[in-house]
Formats: sequence, C-alpha cells, structure tokens
Amino acid sequence: MPHLATRFCLVRHGETDWNAERRLQGQLDIPLNAQGQRQARQLADAVAAAGHRFDALYSSPLRRAFDTAVPLAHAVGLPLATDAALMERHFGAMQGARLDEAARTHPAAWAAYSERSLQHDLYGGESIQAFADRIHGAVRQLANTHRGQRVLLVAHGGVLDMIYRLASGQPLQGQRMIVVPNASLNWLSFDGERWQVDLWADTRHLGETALDEI
Repeated sequence: MPHLATRFCLVRHGETDWNAERRLQGQLDIPLNAQGQRQARQLADAVAAAGHRFDALYSSPLRRAFDTAVPLAHAVGLPLATDAALMERHFGAMQGARLDEAARTHPAAWAAYSERSLQHDLYGGESIQAFADRIHGAVRQLANTHRGQRVLLVAHGGVLDMIYRLASGQPLQGQRMIVVPNASLNWLSFDGERWQVDLWADTRHLGETALDEI
C-alpha cells in the first residue's frame, strides 16, 4: 500500500538579541526580542490569512521557538506540543560566543566548528553527527505518526538546516547552502521513501529582511 505523503511546514523562531549580536545560542534559553515578537505575530497573521490547514503543531521547548509557536497555535486552532528532540544543537564551549570573537576566545572549538568536524562535540556539546541523528530521527518519527497529514513545526536554524540536508541529500560535511531566515516558512514533503523540498525561505509575510541563521 503506498505511503500517503506527509507535508511539513518548518518555521524558524523569531529574532532574538543574540541573533542580532551574532552570538551562538545553542541550547541556552534566549527570549525573543521586540522584533522577534512582531515577526511571530506577522507570521501567525499570514498563516491565518492564507487559510493554511494543519493537523498537528510541534515546537522546540526553548522559549524563542515556543513563543513563536504560541500565536501560530491560536491562528491554526491546534494544541501546541513540545518535543525536546527539536532543540537546537548544543554548541558546548561555543555557546554564547560571538562569531567575530570566537577564533580568539575559543580557538580549538572554533577550529572544529569551522571545519565542520562531524565527531567533535565542541568540548561538552553535541557533535554534528549526533545532532543530525537526533533531528533525522525526530522528523522521521513525526512523518510516520502523521502519515498523509500536514505538520507545522517550529524550531531553530540548525534544526531546519539538518532537515533540509535530509530532504536534499546535502552531505553533513558541506557548508550550508541555504539561508534560514527568522520566522520564515519552509515546506517539505515525504512520501514514505523520498523527501522533497517544495518551497524554502519564504519571508514575504514579514515585509522586511529577516536575519539568516546564527
């Protein structure tokens, strides 16, 4: 029997002060700033105006994602479920580091981060391989749970990048090939065998340029 296609709409959380400062947030629980709160409202209004229908809504429990998802829950009339498997990568010693200072303040961790070493945990964090395995397992589980349904998922730039790599076949070692703006809409589908990227980095609802992933 053919697998009914599952459609995902992936959302990156709204802007935080640390995004604007170009700091790695990782699993530190940084709140939305005023701009991020506006983006969350704009996003919810746009989803409601477009009449998008979803069967389930999931969010990372980190509050920048959760607080982006709350207006969406009201807009689509669904309960909001949190899933710790959707949290951002733990960047170990790099969490909180500014990208323009990290080579000086955390030289060894920065080298592993920049080289995209698949097995390096950045001194107490999560390796790229472990992060990818966690995210791929989570999204495959959701695809199986919601066969033939439409799932709205609010998470983080790194999480969306890992799902994009799964759908597109981009290797983990390669530098990111796509942008992941704050509060963007990103659509993928899974037919039980193959993933497909349908539309990526849609920010038309924001009426402005959103920051790419930090």
